[in-house]
Amino acid sequence: MSDVQSLDALIDALRRLPGVGIKSAQRMAFHLLQRDLDGARQLAQALSRAVDSVRHCERCHTFTEAPVCSICEDEGRDAARLCVVEAPADLAAMERTGAYQGYYYVLMGRLSPLDGVGPKDLGLSQLLARACDGRVQEVILATSFTAEGEATAHAISEALKARGLHVTRLARGVPIGSELEYVDLGTIAHALVDRR
Repeated sequence: MSDVQSLDALIDALRRLPGVGIKSAQRMAFHLLQRDLDGARQLAQALSRAVDSVRHCERCHTFTEAPVCSICEDEGRDAARLCVVEAPADLAAMERTGAYQGYYYVLMGRLSPLDGVGPKDLGLSQLLARACDGRVQEVILATSFTAEGEATAHAISEALKARGLHVTRLARGVPIGSELEYVDLGTIAHALVDRR
């Protein structure tokens, strides 16, 4: 048995983060314990506070400390539009653009049968109830353009269209500032199909 069980536990905990392998976890743990004890304490306290106080918004399912997040409480937003995203990070990215002023629904994932994630796991029934509240006129699907994201968008689109709602999907195409010869063929093909 190791005589530094706390260090091993810290390394194992850091390995739970996405993209962090054993060497990165060791490097982070050694840095915090060797060079930044104040940072380590601050990280531990912030993580503990967040775990105890952060929850899901009752309306959109994003992270918040209140029962309803500040976006859902903002009556100045466009109630006729509801943007569906996969994760709180996607909501934050949409907000940073300043181009969208409607409300959101955060799925907290995407359909992935191989990983055992189905419609019930994403709360699709809650999304349908929210979208059919009588105020929403357009649902914008902003899931990622992966196979799982496309399957999720398709399933949601079919369910919403069956209820008579107008459903749109984020456009995809050639990135601004790129040169066509360097763009992958799939992106060019989609941009050509989705041209306007």
